[in-house]
Amino acid sequence: MATYIAPLRDMAFVIHELLRAPERLRQMPAFAEIDADLLDSAIAGAARFAEGVIAPLNAIGDEMGCRVDAGKVTTPTGFAAAYRQYIDGGWPTLSCATAHGGQGFPALAHTAIVELLCGANQSWTMTPILSHGIYKIVSQHASPALKQLWLPAIVDGSVTTTMLLTEAHCGSDLGLLRSTAVAAPEHDLPESPAYRLSGSKIFISGADHEWTDNIVHMVLARLPDAPPGVRGISLFLVPKRLGDGALNALTVTHVEHKMGLRGSPTCAVSLEGALGWLVGKPHQGLAAMFILMNEARLNTGVQAYSVAQGAYDAALAYARERLQMRVSSGARRPDLPADPIVHHPDVRRMLLTQKARIEGGRMLGYWLALCSDIETHHPNEAERADAADLLALLTPVAKAFLSSNAFDDANLALQVLGGHGYLRDHGIEQRVRDVRVAQIYEGTNGVQARDLVSRKILGDGGVKLGRLLTWIRHFLATQAKTPAMTALVGPIGRLADAFEAQAHRLADVQKTDRDAPDTAAHDMLQALGHLCFGYLFARAAAISLPQADDADPFHAAKLATAQFYVGQLMPQAFAHLEAARASAQGNELGGVRLDEARLFGAG
Repeated sequence: MATYIAPLRDMAFVIHELLRAPERLRQMPAFAEIDADLLDSAIAGAARFAEGVIAPLNAIGDEMGCRVDAGKVTTPTGFAAAYRQYIDGGWPTLSCATAHGGQGFPALAHTAIVELLCGANQSWTMTPILSHGIYKIVSQHASPALKQLWLPAIVDGSVTTTMLLTEAHCGSDLGLLRSTAVAAPEHDLPESPAYRLSGSKIFISGADHEWTDNIVHMVLARLPDAPPGVRGISLFLVPKRLGDGALNALTVTHVEHKMGLRGSPTCAVSLEGALGWLVGKPHQGLAAMFILMNEARLNTGVQAYSVAQGAYDAALAYARERLQMRVSSGARRPDLPADPIVHHPDVRRMLLTQKARIEGGRMLGYWLALCSDIETHHPNEAERADAADLLALLTPVAKAFLSSNAFDDANLALQVLGGHGYLRDHGIEQRVRDVRVAQIYEGTNGVQARDLVSRKILGDGGVKLGRLLTWIRHFLATQAKTPAMTALVGPIGRLADAFEAQAHRLADVQKTDRDAPDTAAHDMLQALGHLCFGYLFARAAAISLPQADDADPFHAAKLATAQFYVGQLMPQAFAHLEAARASAQGNELGGVRLDEARLFGAG
């Protein structure tokens, strides 16, 4: 069974060399005490916890799964004990503000640790991963009374948290939710009106377990006077146990039987007059919840490539040892009866594809995490605004592009092992099953694509996109006279031009066909993902080029990976743009409107 190895060298490259994060964080008073050594120390400590404590539980969790008995959920052996070690290590407090009892680390550190934990054991990590987003909601939107009651326990991890959004009839369209809340004034707290909530929720990660005695649920529901749609949704804090220790009227009806993430207690929950308190203003709960949802979407992309990293590591180790045939150009290992498959071009293609997309995902994920820190904490208003625009534009790309890549990468890793990959022995088939959900939850990838094109690109007249393209073109111009960079700069510049042209074309077409942006959205998101990866790999190449001859082969490998990505993977973006152009031509082929009845038949 493969073990998890934290990719600390590449993480350090992105944080220190590509982003120069410690230097940029020092510009923000909130992080004046977080120097490079402290940042590295935290990440190294998380790596030890990931490798030594939760990685050995990954296969166990998949084999045992979770069970529910009389509304009480039990998780796999070792999961609860690992969480106690997690608390003892102070990890829940890491990125919470010092004013709330936290350690005050940046979002970038939180993102790096999410990668390590998910790469080691995604099922285990599903329960604690939400707490930072819930912390932000409570600290920013809850009343002083609710903060006093719940913030300390959320920060130190003595309670875990969930978000209760999805109902059986509505997932991405939360405007359809039916859960209700009626006033319970006898339980009001100062500035915190109390309500009794009723309804059913599904797909709730960490809804119940034996890790902690209490769980804080953030629930979306409707007040009696709520207007229809998303403008009528309110947010409530609903604890598992009330102040006197009594169980609230919230019951786990069953644990979902899932394709993957079997060690994560994903539950269906029934609220039967459960007592909760309003968070924020009536009918404005979705705005508060989006604080968590946007962070969760970025985290989904990060967790996806981190799971793929584990599959890639196992595939690479296998390819170095597995002997099969001779390479066509001649024996690479004449001392052996056959060559290790790592030398065969098609296996090398599969491994390089995984390596490039995982490293590209890390660069994009960490870049956006740093943007989150800048948006929140930078003293310069223009810097904050630029970071906010970039984060808004690229969060759907990070969620959808990275999760789609990760599933493909895990499948490639399985393919490298052939029939052995299809067995459980190497742990890759579990990672294929586990990572598949990343394309579904936190808003399906189709929803992300629609958000990107309709709201983030066309919705503001291309302002955010224009700012990104300006940054990319400025960097390309600085590298245009470096001979070794021209093979990278040219294709990236052409892709930037082609993407901008297609965005303008969509803006024109939507005037007569409102469906055109949605029809083209998937391909537009894929193309923009490739453009971002190409840009980031070009930056990585510019850093690595002067160091490519060092005794340490890291930078030479980074340069080669950048060349592979731009030369062999990024060209897929042009096919996506051509597909986007064709699909947005009035949705017509041969002059015949392709409506649903003609495509799929009546009924």
